[in-house]
Amino acid sequence: MPRGGRKSHRGRGKQFSNPEEIDRQMRAQREKEENGDAEKESSSESEEESSSDDESESRRRSGVEGLIEIENPNRASQKDKKVTEVDVSAPRELSRREREEIEKQKSKERYMKLHLEGKTEQARADLARLAIIKKQREEAAKKREQLRREKEAEEAKAKH
Repeated sequence: MPRGGRKSHRGRGKQFSNPEEIDRQMRAQREKEENGDAEKESSSESEEESSSDDESESRRRSGVEGLIEIENPNRASQKDKKVTEVDVSAPRELSRREREEIEKQKSKERYMKLHLEGKTEQARADLARLAIIKKQREEAAKKREQLRREKEAEEAKAKH
């Protein structure tokens, strides 16, 4: 941020109005003025309503906004929804992060299912390692059994 905490306006894009849009706005303003004159002549009730509407509009707008009618195409207006308008049963679109998280969980579940079936490379390697360990344990058990038998045989000969 520049010094002093103020943002500069350099390098920003400029927004130009096309002549047709300006003509349309001018015509709408003239019609509004003509209709306004006709309403003033009609009845005092409509004057009270329009004056209260004008006052509420001027209160809402502050600064230059009240003087100049500007429509900023870059400004996204927040439209409030009433509770009755919100459709809870409608399917809500997921954000990118939520979709990615769900895909990640599904792929993890698929991988674990394949792993348990022994179809992944890691599962095959694990099964091969387990087979080698089983063989080693069986051989060790056979050796222990053979040594135990030899020891018993020696003890039996020593007693006789």
